[in-house]
Amino acid sequence: MKLLNLTAVAALALLLVLAAGCTQTTTPPSEKTTIKELKFGYQPSTHQMAFTTAMAKGWWMEDLAPLGVENVSDKVFPSGPPEMQAMLAGDLDVAYVGAAPVISAISTGLDAKIVAGVNNQGSDLVVRPDLTYTGPEALKGLKIATFQAGSIQDTILRDWLKQNNIDPEKDVQILGMGPGDAVTAITAGKVDAVFLPTPSPSTIVAQGKGKIVVRSGEMYPNHTCCVLVVSGKLIRENPEIVKQIIKTNDKAVAFNLANRNEAAGIFATKTGAKLDDVLASLAEWDGQWTSDPNLIVDSVVDYAQIQYDLGYIKTPLTKDQLFDLSFYQKS
Repeated sequence: MKLLNLTAVAALALLLVLAAGCTQTTTPPSEKTTIKELKFGYQPSTHQMAFTTAMAKGWWMEDLAPLGVENVSDKVFPSGPPEMQAMLAGDLDVAYVGAAPVISAISTGLDAKIVAGVNNQGSDLVVRPDLTYTGPEALKGLKIATFQAGSIQDTILRDWLKQNNIDPEKDVQILGMGPGDAVTAITAGKVDAVFLPTPSPSTIVAQGKGKIVVRSGEMYPNHTCCVLVVSGKLIRENPEIVKQIIKTNDKAVAFNLANRNEAAGIFATKTGAKLDDVLASLAEWDGQWTSDPNLIVDSVVDYAQIQYDLGYIKTPLTKDQLFDLSFYQKS
């Protein structure tokens, strides 16, 4: 009888232990990471007007608030390389930026992917009005200002010069500058030419300090320029936010195409550009706002090879290293 009681007690104790163990291993599902502030980077170029339109219209907050985003902030950069440095430092979640600086940044450890396009083409080579331009050979011996090494403009310019048998290191002097400094340099006669995205070329022409001689689409037909980049952390932890960012970008692109003058006014107010220069640039540029990343893959991967050839990166990057195409859904 005593043995039976001991056996019963032991069995009861075992059941209690097992029950406790089951209770302890049942954990509630982890909560989704809440994004209190989403930080955007952009540049004062008409290439990236989708961002300025969506910001001015309040669409970023309107569309992202239901997903838990409490604030959307932005920071303007003169060109892509410093913008990517900020993203490398963790200061940006999303960037409107040239494809070339993204390649350089990813090659040095940036955890981010291109998820959508922004624009194609849209930069111009402008020379002093007193210079006679007869072709690439006429640039020999000149000082040319463009964005910093690794930028889209620097990459395209150097590759185009090489294709025309001009050594970008020996035959010309290429100076890296932001758009404001480059415009000032040519208007003051400190450089002979600039290669810049719109609207800067139109600003120079309006001041009578330069003339457009080559458009970037002539240097590299249908080339990708700006892209939409998001951090790897955002992709992994908040994929629904990434999807909405792309949808809002699409909405802004569609608005700009249908309401160019209003979009130009929004951009001018946001960036401090002269409205007449913005309108002139949009009337004459060879650029095109776009969003489908599937259409720009070949061009961007080609940039990776060009940057490798220029010695900017140690190895060419692949499509999968640069893109996440899973988020874009053509409407």
